[in-house]
Amino acid sequence: MKQAITIEWQRSHSGGYAYSKSMRLLNSNDFQTVFDDAPLRTSHQHFLFLARRNQLNQPRLGLVIAKKNIRHAVDRNRMKRLIRETFRMKQQQLTGIDVIVLARKGMNEITNLTLIEQLNGQWQRLIRRIEKDAIEQTKNIEIQPASGSTPCTQ
Repeated sequence: MKQAITIEWQRSHSGGYAYSKSMRLLNSNDFQTVFDDAPLRTSHQHFLFLARRNQLNQPRLGLVIAKKNIRHAVDRNRMKRLIRETFRMKQQQLTGIDVIVLARKGMNEITNLTLIEQLNGQWQRLIRRIEKDAIEQTKNIEIQPASGSTPCTQ
């Protein structure tokens, strides 16, 4: 029975919006590289997004939901579930990015609907920053002359 449920779930999530293990930041080195160099940041009263480009063709998500900020496990799990769900829906626009979401105090006091709206707003803000950063990098590449090139004279 469990296998049938799993197969059915996989069919319903094969549209490119699944959240697989390869889309998670799993070890401390992955987290540390984002913490050390996160050029893309968006902040909100209840959470902070830190992001940087990765060498993969898919986004990865890391969650830092401290017991100090959200006391009850039920609330921490709800936050994680909602963050993962909003990430899953935006993953097509976040290709090649590692993102860490840090929860702040008071995040557990807002309703699911409000939290989803706020998270979607922050994802959109991050996507705009990613696009802006990509445009700036493209401009910098176009402006820089090739090193070591000299005009040909005959």
